[in-house]
Amino acid sequence: MNTDQGLSQAEAKRRLALHGRNVILGATRRSAALELLARFKNPLILLLLAACVVSAATGDFESSTIIMVVVLLSVVLDFVQEHRAGRAAEELRKATRVHATVVRDGAARDVPTEEVVPGDVVLLAAGDLVPADGTLLEARDLFVNQALLTGEPYPVEKHPGPSADATHADGATAAVFMGTSVISGSGKALITQTGTNTEVGKIGVALTRQQPPTAFELGTRNFGLLILRLAMWMVLFVLLVNLVRERTWLTSFMFALALAVGLAPELLPMVVSVTLARGALRMSRKKVLVKRLSAIHDLGSMDVLCTDKTGTLTEARIRLEKHLDPQGQDSPRVLELAYLNSHFESGLRSPLDEAILRHEAVDVRGWEKLDEVPFDFERRRISVLLRRDGDVRLVVKGAFEEILRVSTHYEGNGPEYQRPLDAAARRAFTKRFEDLGREGYRVLGIAWKAEGPGCRHVVTGDETELVFAGFAAFEDPPKESAGAALRALRDAGVSVVIVTGDNEHVAAHVCKTLGVEVRGCLTGTELDALDVHALGARVETTNLFCRLSPTQKNRVILALKKRGRVVGYLGDGINDAPSLHSADVGISVNSAVDVAKEAADILLLEQDLSVVADGIVEGRRTLGNILKYILMGTSSNFGNMFSMAGAALFLPFLPMLPAQILLNNFLYDLSELPIPTDRVDPDFVARPHRWDMPFIRRFMLTIGPVSSLFDFATFALLLYLFQGDERLFQTGWFVESLATQVLVIFVIRTQGSPLRGKPSGALLVTSLLVVASAMLLPFTPIGPKVGFAPLPPMFFAVLVPLVVAYLVTVEVVKRWFYRRFGWA
Repeated sequence: MNTDQGLSQAEAKRRLALHGRNVILGATRRSAALELLARFKNPLILLLLAACVVSAATGDFESSTIIMVVVLLSVVLDFVQEHRAGRAAEELRKATRVHATVVRDGAARDVPTEEVVPGDVVLLAAGDLVPADGTLLEARDLFVNQALLTGEPYPVEKHPGPSADATHADGATAAVFMGTSVISGSGKALITQTGTNTEVGKIGVALTRQQPPTAFELGTRNFGLLILRLAMWMVLFVLLVNLVRERTWLTSFMFALALAVGLAPELLPMVVSVTLARGALRMSRKKVLVKRLSAIHDLGSMDVLCTDKTGTLTEARIRLEKHLDPQGQDSPRVLELAYLNSHFESGLRSPLDEAILRHEAVDVRGWEKLDEVPFDFERRRISVLLRRDGDVRLVVKGAFEEILRVSTHYEGNGPEYQRPLDAAARRAFTKRFEDLGREGYRVLGIAWKAEGPGCRHVVTGDETELVFAGFAAFEDPPKESAGAALRALRDAGVSVVIVTGDNEHVAAHVCKTLGVEVRGCLTGTELDALDVHALGARVETTNLFCRLSPTQKNRVILALKKRGRVVGYLGDGINDAPSLHSADVGISVNSAVDVAKEAADILLLEQDLSVVADGIVEGRRTLGNILKYILMGTSSNFGNMFSMAGAALFLPFLPMLPAQILLNNFLYDLSELPIPTDRVDPDFVARPHRWDMPFIRRFMLTIGPVSSLFDFATFALLLYLFQGDERLFQTGWFVESLATQVLVIFVIRTQGSPLRGKPSGALLVTSLLVVASAMLLPFTPIGPKVGFAPLPPMFFAVLVPLVVAYLVTVEVVKRWFYRRFGWA
């Protein structure tokens, strides 16, 4: 193809039809109705719906209504969150919607970026956004800001020809990428990829893919399956026993279903929602905004935080950190020369120029600009000719290697002490330059040359026999608060993994400055050579990943999740969006680009890692209260349902009527509603925790039988001491069952002594009121309607020591359990 002529309009239309429009298209999304129905696949939701049906069938319409409302609220809240990815992709489309100048039929014309096709020749100039991915045909002083893809603020030089590292945006010097911006110069590029085939297009597609399940989603799903399996076995066992004892099929079936419902924690969605909402409110006071409530759980469970370097660990603002003479000493003269060069140069200033010009102490009064040799890629330097009081000098700034190459002398202890630049000096200065690079600095060389009083113009040929004045070293400095925040995260049991688009020397220097020990380093090129299994092994021993593309960052996140880690990701750029989407909890900042904010689950109102540490503590408090409900509910419910199933083996009547079981379960859940207000052990928030199903199952199978042991003791007292009939037996066990499972809250709610761990006032009052209500209920007009009979006073005299003995036994077993198995 003739690149001077470009494509013809007819050919462009044909290619547009073939390749499609140059837009970032998301994956096909399901209809809203299908998305809503998909939320009901959770086993726990299915079990609760079954509980709703059974409650209605037994005439307990109040319980049925409550369960249905709780389930619907939970499902709708989750459904609303499903649209975050679509909004993020739409924001990405807005960010890249511009016009482009293309060559068509031999003439330059403006067309919408949507109509750019592969094979188009695009003209680029300072201020343009690159419309699609392409290969450079021509370039003149072309510098591009690629922060969109890499997150790094430094401009990148672009030129035709072989690239140093075509696998990474910074190293692909002959390529330009969609959405990046031209800072200076001009160029001509041949478009090779458009739409979703571009690098930024791949980010858009990643945002609309199904998000991998988070730790919270996996936990609730596994917990639901555990309860569902137990309920099925319980139903089958009780049905078999009752049918063998020749009880009516309908009564046996309703009793078995009521047992299954009693085993299910009906109010778990409500407790979780209220707990998470309170956690979100507390976190908002600490300048953490929660977009997805369940992300609070994931934040508390998080044991790995992956973070970008720029803007999170560093200020994201280039600063002139050092201005050194050739001997490596601080030199105000080097600062003065660099300032004069940047102040008087024409055209768009680079971020390095802006960093120099922030040093306003340099006095430029009296200086007059006579001429300038602009920057170009071949020379990689810029020169300005200045005059003051008859003193005419050429001040040059540029790449260190080029400045040293055209210098013949260097300054000793000032401009008047000039020494020849021999081979030994060149080696020494080159070593100093390399040392500065290893310390993470971007370095420019500064030189000058005295000109005659009559000199008015300069050309590139005048840039010879310069006097090397020294080094200007730039850095994106670490945040002052980052070091303390990283230590706080480490003390909280959270490993910090740095994933950055910057090079390994700069990243390692930042780690050293912040006190982070680099256990292992992996570059993007090395990462591409690893398959899934090899990368899974490397992520366990590596905490610094450099020169990564957005896709490579995402691979690191997914590899950590496959290793069973709960992963958070902190980022603020478009290049961070796929990782924010894939992590268990995506964290961004309020000043981030819209795409990152939409993809994130949590927004920090301050761009400070210490806010993350505070949020983690709140997340763990929230998770602690959720786990309390689960541990108490499963162990108590399992114990009581096991007792009922066992009693069905020898009793000539049902140990409790289906309506009584549901009432017992409802009152118990009511007593636990204030759990979100409860305090959490300091030891619990000191390190990460998660839904550990083997731990929950062990706890249920350990504490549950203790409850059953005292239930059977109650059976014996009711049958033999009180000679109770069916109604008295059911009433007595209802009261004892509710008293034990409600009061045991104060034992199980803390890993330590219940006498030292003070519960919240709301939890204490509600629990005591529920127990009192259960004792008084048989004596009220409501009692006979649900099959209760008044209990003799002697029963309560026996009940008190029985409950005390139960609580003491549970405390002993609990302490043994934690010594044996530890926390979840």
